[in-house]
This record gives sequence, C-alpha cells and structure tokens, in this order.
Amino acid sequence: MSSAAGAAHAAGESHDMLHQVEQALNLWNIPLFTDYDKYWHIAGLSISPRTMIMTWIAMALVLLFAWSCTRNLDIRSPRKGQATFEMLWDFLGGQVFGNLGNKLGAAMMPIIVTFFIYIAFSNLLGLIPTLSSPTADKNTTFGLALIVVLLIHYHGLKANGVGKHIGHYFQPFKPFVVIHLIEEIARPVTLAFRLYGNIFAGEVLIAVLLGLISINAYVFGGFIPSVIWLAFSVFVGFVQAFVFAMLTIAYVSQFAAHHDADH
Repeated sequence: MSSAAGAAHAAGESHDMLHQVEQALNLWNIPLFTDYDKYWHIAGLSISPRTMIMTWIAMALVLLFAWSCTRNLDIRSPRKGQATFEMLWDFLGGQVFGNLGNKLGAAMMPIIVTFFIYIAFSNLLGLIPTLSSPTADKNTTFGLALIVVLLIHYHGLKANGVGKHIGHYFQPFKPFVVIHLIEEIARPVTLAFRLYGNIFAGEVLIAVLLGLISINAYVFGGFIPSVIWLAFSVFVGFVQAFVFAMLTIAYVSQFAAHHDADH
C-alpha cells in the first residue's frame, strides 16, 4: 500500500471513529454534522438541522440572559445579573469608545455587546455533553463575518461618502487597488476561519479523547473525560468571543473612526 493510500485509509478510520463517538454521545438524537442524509433541503440549499437547532438554543440563552439581567433594575442596589451585565458593558465600552470615539462608539456598542454574548454562549454550548457549538460550523462564522463586512462599509460610506470610501482603494497608488481587493476578500475569510477553527478543533479534540478512552467513556454522556479540557475550553470560548468583538472594532475603526470629531 502506498503512503498516500495509507494516509487516506487512516483518515477514513479516524472519521469513522469520530462519527461513532458522536453517535454514542447523541443522547437527544439531534442530527449530526456527518448525517448528510438528514440535512434540510430548502430552495436548493442544504441546511444543517443540528446547526439550526443549536443556533436557536443559543438565541434563547441570550434572550434569557438579557431578561435576567434587566428585570427589576435598581440603581441603588443592583441584582447580581444587573451587576454582571454592567461590568460587561463597562469592559467592552472601554474598548469601543476608546477606539471609535463617542458618536461612532454609541452606534456600535449594541452590536459589539451582542456579538460577544452570542458568540460566548455559542462557543460554550459545545461543552455540554451531546450538544455542539453553532460556531463549530463554518456557515455560522461566515454569516457573522459578512455582518461585520456590511458594518465596515456602512460606517465607512457614512463617514467618508462614496467618493472617499472608494478612493481609499487606490491609495497610495492606483495599482494598489489589487492589494486592497485581496485584503477585502481575506478579511471575512480569516475572521470566519479563526473562530470556526478554534471552536471546531476543541470539539474534535474532545471526541478524540473519548474515542481513546474505552472504560466508562460514555458515563453521563461523556462528561467525565470531557471535563479534562473543560476549564481550558471555557477560557478559549470567552477569548474567541472577545477577539471577534475586538477585530470588529478594529476593522470599523480602520474605515471610519478617524473621521469622528468626538474621537
């Protein structure tokens, strides 16, 4: 057997092993990423029901978190949820207003906080036995990256006007338009794959660990072996949410913030 054939055979065995582990952990019978026959086919598009279900769960958790933090607001004696949200708002607000200025920062603050909370909840979902992170699907991360691209150009056009916004692609010399266009394509791709790669790799690593453990591997849906990486994965989940928010701030700042009179 050639080395190429041997590598392909090994890759196939690894894929089968991971699929078996996923099936063993799938206590709620949610369609797996590898169950292509269970995809939803709508208007010629193949939609992963698992990603959609996990996305709906993440959205519900965000709404529940927002409700718990904002009910019974009290300035003099804030509840724990209110105090937590205020700390998060102040922390992200320092980054937003410090880089974007007052006017643009006020416009961007809600979306930045939403990005952070939604991505953090999505990343942490994959740490719950039998569930997975919506951000472990590249379609989700590309969708988020496209929203960032729209924000970049919206605020760039609003701050500079059409002429200056398009003109920057030809600076400092007209031939540089090629480099700028490549950068435009690379920006959402790197933004999406950075988030997707980190979260997906973490979930695959847990599945690999479960596949290597033969005794009591599936106790409590695989929680016992998964807990080895739990603390690190929680840290990575929050870090990746913060990195995505910071990159969004940096990209918008690059196109529009230096034109904000209040900066």
